Amino acid sequence: MVSLVKQILVLFKLRIGVAMLVTTGMGLAATPGVTPSIGQMVLLLLSVLLAAGAAGGLNHYYDSDIDARMERTSNRPFVTGALNRSPKWLVLFAALLIIPVMAVWYFINPLAAIFVFLGAFFYGVVYTIWLKRRTWMNIVIGGLAGSFAVLAGTAAVNPELNPLALSLAFILFLWTPPHFWSLAIAIKDEYLAAGVPMLPVVHGRTKAAKAVLANTVLLVMASLLPAFFGLGWVYLIGALSGGSFFLYRSIKLVQNPIPTVAMGSFRASLVQLGLLLVAASVDGIFFA
Repeated sequence: MVSLVKQILVLFKLRIGVAMLVTTGMGLAATPGVTPSIGQMVLLLLSVLLAAGAAGGLNHYYDSDIDARMERTSNRPFVTGALNRSPKWLVLFAALLIIPVMAVWYFINPLAAIFVFLGAFFYGVVYTIWLKRRTWMNIVIGGLAGSFAVLAGTAAVNPELNPLALSLAFILFLWTPPHFWSLAIAIKDEYLAAGVPMLPVVHGRTKAAKAVLANTVLLVMASLLPAFFGLGWVYLIGALSGGSFFLYRSIKLVQNPIPTVAMGSFRASLVQLGLLLVAASVDGIFFA
């Protein structure tokens, strides 16, 4: 029973779901406006978690063939047979997406519901089904999933696309490529074996490392924008601290684009995002 629960949690990519939940929470905390009730906030966060789980499950279902050819994903439940890859799963994934979206539409507002849906749709369908096997731009466009998670949070507070909301979404859009390309540089050989055209597979580790650095520079610059639209010094400290660290690791990656250095850049991206999310939330709650 414990093993089955563990496999199901792996199937629904709980870590990614929690990351989306936290990102949505940052959007809620950082946005000025009418604060939703506790019940509405819990509903929104749970809905984002379930929708992300549906997208993660679809990713496992659709990619089970290439997952089997990659060491990093070879232990996923549809690959090992721990879970039977039945079409019934698709019905469950659809329910895990549709029911939360309808609940957010009814109890919060339509715009927040649309963003919850789009976040799952871009990861599960646009990235996984349409782009992942076709182009190295897959993660650039598919990365909009994180942007929609932020916008779901901001829309719950203020159902209008204001400059602060758009700037936060833009940051998440720019964050995803250097974060994921760093990982792809580290495990390039696995993507090559699976036939997935990630950037380092198509253009090599050296050019991919330069792309990571260029995108990180854009990311750090963009991370200053929310300070012009309402967030203050606490946010700036977090954004600049995390951004400087990620930039440093990206420079190191260009100098030596090997897997170990690439993993350092990958971890730095997580530090950068974590500091930014915490700082934006603290600034929005206590200093706005």
